[in-house]
Amino acid sequence: MLFSNTISYYYPPDVLAFYEFQNDFRMLMEKRRKKTQPLVIVCIGTDRATGDCLGPLVGQYLQNHCLSSTDCTIYGCLSNPVHAQNLHETIKKIETSHEQPFIIAIDACLGCREHVGYITLSPLPLFPGQGVSKDLPPIGNISITGIVNHTSHSNEEMIQNTRLQIVVELASFISSGIEHLCCPY
Repeated sequence: MLFSNTISYYYPPDVLAFYEFQNDFRMLMEKRRKKTQPLVIVCIGTDRATGDCLGPLVGQYLQNHCLSSTDCTIYGCLSNPVHAQNLHETIKKIETSHEQPFIIAIDACLGCREHVGYITLSPLPLFPGQGVSKDLPPIGNISITGIVNHTSHSNEEMIQNTRLQIVVELASFISSGIEHLCCPY
């Protein structure tokens, strides 16, 4: 992985994808995060649209498995999602609750047909809502996305008609890939 502004792609069925994702994620964290920065993971999406529930699924998994960690705060899960209507409020809460946090933003996205089912890791912020023409603030020091479906003339319809299997597989890969690095036991 090149860390300038390069987005890396991982295809979970590939044998080495999980190892490569964990390794690149660890290296990116070591390069970009100061040890004194509190770690905040923001999982964006809603459970009201199949294609957009990737973030809340990742957040749910991490909250269930990282409760003993005081080094990591997780925003966004199935019972308390972070979405377009409360993103501004969540950002303000993070700014007032954490001094100079290192934020990992996680969200579902649409992409080209060839990339459906891939994970991306980026050293750039996430721009949530772009696929459905929403004007939301960027978030994150780094970002992770799961490409849940392909873009079309009706992206909102594509989000609604995404297969849950793809979303669950991507959410499992992402949460397992960051769990040991962000939520030490």
